[in-house]
Amino acid sequence: MATAEKEVETTGLVGWIDRRFPMTSTWKKHVSEYYAPKNFNFWYFFGSLALLVLVNQIVTGIFLTMNYKPDATLAFASVEYIMREVPWGWLIRYMHSTGASMFFVVVYLHMFRGLMYGSYRKPRELVWVFGCAIFLCLMAEAFFGYLLPWGQMSFWGAQVIVNLFSAIPFIGPDLSLWIRGDYVVSDVTLNRFFAFHVIAIPLVLIGLVVAHLVALHEVGSNNPDGIEIKAKKDANGIPLDGIPFHPYYSVHDFMGVCVFLLIFAAIIFFAPEMGGYFLEANNFVPANPLQTPPEIAPVWYFTAFYAMLRATTDPFKIVLMIVIAALALLALVRARGKWRLGLPVLAVLVLIFMALTESKFWGVVVMGTAVVSLFFLPWLDRSPVKSIRYRPLFHKVFYAIFVFAFLMLGFLGTRPPSPAATLIAQICALIYFAFFLGMPFWTPRGKFKTPPERVHYKPH
Repeated sequence: MATAEKEVETTGLVGWIDRRFPMTSTWKKHVSEYYAPKNFNFWYFFGSLALLVLVNQIVTGIFLTMNYKPDATLAFASVEYIMREVPWGWLIRYMHSTGASMFFVVVYLHMFRGLMYGSYRKPRELVWVFGCAIFLCLMAEAFFGYLLPWGQMSFWGAQVIVNLFSAIPFIGPDLSLWIRGDYVVSDVTLNRFFAFHVIAIPLVLIGLVVAHLVALHEVGSNNPDGIEIKAKKDANGIPLDGIPFHPYYSVHDFMGVCVFLLIFAAIIFFAPEMGGYFLEANNFVPANPLQTPPEIAPVWYFTAFYAMLRATTDPFKIVLMIVIAALALLALVRARGKWRLGLPVLAVLVLIFMALTESKFWGVVVMGTAVVSLFFLPWLDRSPVKSIRYRPLFHKVFYAIFVFAFLMLGFLGTRPPSPAATLIAQICALIYFAFFLGMPFWTPRGKFKTPPERVHYKPH
């Protein structure tokens, strides 16, 4: 029977395709014979959920573009037409707008899992770098797409963000003009943002997702114990602590998908605006270049970085200069050879440049550095173990403080500015950067537990 099935598979349609395209071998390598650790837990749902939301965004985006008009005089009306006249248009629009926020929810949790279990450590550095590049692309995709409804918050949010680039010395004004295509956000800006949102960024994003998955399947998945399952294999070369992704984790992830879709549907049908966090009230008003909204704030998934930008005042710039001087002094003490001469000169030049440039520019630098810092995580963490399970208690406290500071920044970014809020945001921003910059010093220290030779697994 098995032989007959094999002959059908070889001589039938599948065999015909296999002789011209590696369909079966690709399926086996990346799905049915890809061995994943058997101790995956709740945190490992979010990788597959991210892929699900990406497909949702692409499919709903295609249907939205069928009726959307990328024209400053028609854009807002076309969105209203989709919501009121197109059959099921309201559902497609809400699936897309809710999907944008849920994408960031899933990605933030996915990255947090990687942070907890050391999924960025050797040999998965490139997997993490690709993941951070995906995060950066998502931010660009969300920014370009946010202008398209052509509401008040969309218009003025884009105006404020693009104007930030004008703070860059020498090239800033020309750069912001080049991004907008005009002296103000206009029809030209809307058209180019539409092109980036619908074509350019999605192509890059899909390419990065493929690279991320290929790199992951090349080195294998991490697990909550941080143990390399490829180190122990049976006589057939199969990891002793591994199980095939299909059918075990495909069914496992299907359960996570069902729970996610229940939550997703509940938001779409009962609270698509989520109290103004997913869809702001001002964005249901047509864009008016002559009337500025009382409060201009980005969508919730940008607010942590926006709070850092807003917290970079002139006094905070002085604090940053002191921090840079202290880091330069520390690096000088530890440096050897030619670096002992170059570091003081570089530090002095940076401090002079900071003194001569306005704090608005350094706010942009702080905001950008907060994202770029994630790329260097694999080389900053010097811990002898990967998983947080086997690290000292003070490591877990530092992680908790870092998460709290990030969440606080996100909350403060949604609130109107005030002296107290600015001070708290400045403290949280310093904690955020201290977490990364201090990693080479605090991650190797403390009493570590010895990871087990085999993964901890309880069947359920």
